[in-house]
Amino acid sequence: MSSRPSARSLLGLAVLLVAVSSASQWWRTHSQRQIGEALAAVARPGDIRLVSSVVCPYCAEARLWLQQQGVPFEECFIERDDACRATYEALMSPGTPMVLLADGRSLLGFDPRRVLLMLERTGAGAPVPLTAPRS
Repeated sequence: MSSRPSARSLLGLAVLLVAVSSASQWWRTHSQRQIGEALAAVARPGDIRLVSSVVCPYCAEARLWLQQQGVPFEECFIERDDACRATYEALMSPGTPMVLLADGRSLLGFDPRRVLLMLERTGAGAPVPLTAPRS
């Protein structure tokens, strides 16, 4: 009697892995779309300013995501804009991207869920502390 898995068992496992992977990808896409729609509905022109660096891949990802979701935002680059660099330095930011909201709150890194929560809480509660969420 062999302890090796049969070809049928391996095929079943492969099909299961593909199904789980596909479902996971669908869920991520669906979740991002929902967040994007909600953020686009809440954000008004001038609410979100993205402080970026021309060499920052996370900045490019954030810009692309905001554009694809139809979220209004402004962007400045610390290497090209003296006022942008001054703001960046005044906040003593350790990196980019940095999201600045019209009410003065800021967020280090780009997390669409946090930006949405911050905009939904505009005018209520204390400022959200600077954090760098990366998963």
